[in-house]
Amino acid sequence: MLILIKIFYRQLHVMDETHVINQVKEDVCYVSQDFYKDMEIAQLKGEANTVMRDYILPDFSTIKKGFCKPREEMVFSGKYKTSEQILRLTNERFAVPEILFHPSDIGIQEMGIPEAIVHSVQNLPEEMHPHFYNNIILTGGNTLLPGFRDRVYADVRSLTPCECDVSVLLPENPVTHSWEGGKLLSESSDFMDMVVTRDDYEENGHSICEEKFDI
Repeated sequence: MLILIKIFYRQLHVMDETHVINQVKEDVCYVSQDFYKDMEIAQLKGEANTVMRDYILPDFSTIKKGFCKPREEMVFSGKYKTSEQILRLTNERFAVPEILFHPSDIGIQEMGIPEAIVHSVQNLPEEMHPHFYNNIILTGGNTLLPGFRDRVYADVRSLTPCECDVSVLLPENPVTHSWEGGKLLSESSDFMDMVVTRDDYEENGHSICEEKFDI
């Protein structure tokens, strides 16, 4: 959210109110399927700019929660005749999520999510690659951004061999999906065979992990 959190308003210091900016991200951001095309649209003027959105920031008095103004109510020329604090967003809507796919855009020399997926699979035995490419499950709140699943699929597909099928699944509730999976695992009869307890680790140290997991 580095692009957004540099913005200051009269009654709102967004560096301190990070939850407000997170709400803006959830309400208006999306993952672009064609970054350069969307960037061209974002540079257009007036109603031709279909990316542009106006976000009403909360004042915590009359407006408790921010919201996106309906496009038909937006003022494309001149100023609004209201006292509302309005944050106009154009390329920020898709440039912020793009960091997840190209961290180098903001100077972070790391792999994006699709590259990290492919890198992880490539480190497995070759005979397992098709099974993992065909069973990619997205978890976490950012996966709810519109276009996230389609973009991950397209990018992973472009990085994998043609003979491998690629399947990217978005669970009904990706925010809690990992926890739900862990809960099911903890209820299995052989769960204790898969873990090292704190007492065992404190008594034996790292050697207990090597012994139990053959590492």
